[in-house]
Amino acid sequence: MVELGISLVILLYLLAGAVEFGVLFFQFVQLRDAAQEGALYGSMNPLSTQWDDIELRARAASDAPVDLADSTTVDVSILVEDKDTGVKTLVWKNGAAQGSTTVACEGNGIEVVVEFDHQIFMPFMPQILGNDFVPLTAGVTDTILSPICP
Repeated sequence: MVELGISLVILLYLLAGAVEFGVLFFQFVQLRDAAQEGALYGSMNPLSTQWDDIELRARAASDAPVDLADSTTVDVSILVEDKDTGVKTLVWKNGAAQGSTTVACEGNGIEVVVEFDHQIFMPFMPQILGNDFVPLTAGVTDTILSPICP
């Protein structure tokens, strides 16, 4: 009985870890898909008047298990990369313009980054890790297809 009790605790803890990892991975895939949706839309609509549309497209990609529309828990950033210099410029974050860019032209890159903090539900893991959460970040870069700039 003692061996069963000790073994059962260890097995249940391993099982809970596998479930936690599965939920964490599922949330990451959701974030990556949302970033891909925003980057795809942004590659065809990269004008500064459309940054909010790109963010809305990423946030509308899914609502479970993470509610992407909740701007208090999910961050969406848009960056534009100049193909000639390789410099990335943050142009939009959580509904607000961060800076202007003139490099949102054909051939340059547009990156959409979606961030979320996964709350750990497995017992004793926050004490071991030192945090109550695991930060998840997914970013996707697509090539801007239009407009053609001089």
